[in-house]
Amino acid sequence: MLRTPSGGAGHGAAATDSGLMSIGTVLTVLRDEFPEVTVSKIRFLESEGLIEPQRTPSGYRKFSAHDVERLGHVLRMQRDHYLPLKVIREHLEAVERGEAVQLPVVGRQRDGEAVPEPPEAPTAARIGRAELLAAAGVEEQELKEWESYGLLTPLEDGAFDAEAVTVAELVGELGRFGIEPRHLRAMKAAADREAGLVDQVVAPLKRHRNPQTRAHAEARTKELAGLTVKLHAALVRTALGVRRP
Repeated sequence: MLRTPSGGAGHGAAATDSGLMSIGTVLTVLRDEFPEVTVSKIRFLESEGLIEPQRTPSGYRKFSAHDVERLGHVLRMQRDHYLPLKVIREHLEAVERGEAVQLPVVGRQRDGEAVPEPPEAPTAARIGRAELLAAAGVEEQELKEWESYGLLTPLEDGAFDAEAVTVAELVGELGRFGIEPRHLRAMKAAADREAGLVDQVVAPLKRHRNPQTRAHAEARTKELAGLTVKLHAALVRTALGVRRP
């Protein structure tokens, strides 16, 4: 259950008198259960129509407690059930209409009973090219340049993995400091090497015939990915002589 901040004086700067929260406050609330959630992820889910936060006259997003609960449901269904956003949206709409619905079961049937089994490749959230441009706030020419340097690569059908939004926003932010896409090729190459190392470790588990073992491979991949990201960040801070904030 997500805990939303109270309307006490301690949250006066983060939430309005009406109880609405800024996107930063929402991020703090969600990270108790979803430590990997980002502002880009929240914006992407909004662009997909899964939440509709209010806007201030100056354009800032303000989220209600209902918005935060809904975000939690969406993230939970992605994490625990590997459901695509279209299915999640349809499920939430049915619930709001008061219909008695159940989440689709990922697995096979045995003697009329569902036996949970993780898919060979869990369905990841995807985003179209136009949606990526809108969510990341970049122009087509910029995206083409980033693609030419291998920073973003579309899938076979031309869509992108949802994480592409985060990559695009970060590349854009670095650009404001004068760091150009061509400067980031070394970072992309390092990321590919790290991914190759992780894949080498979990490859035997992924090929296993036992579905539980394959599920363990997915969990191990996420764990190793998190550790490599932390190590990379620590090495960069050490090289720059920067202390952790």
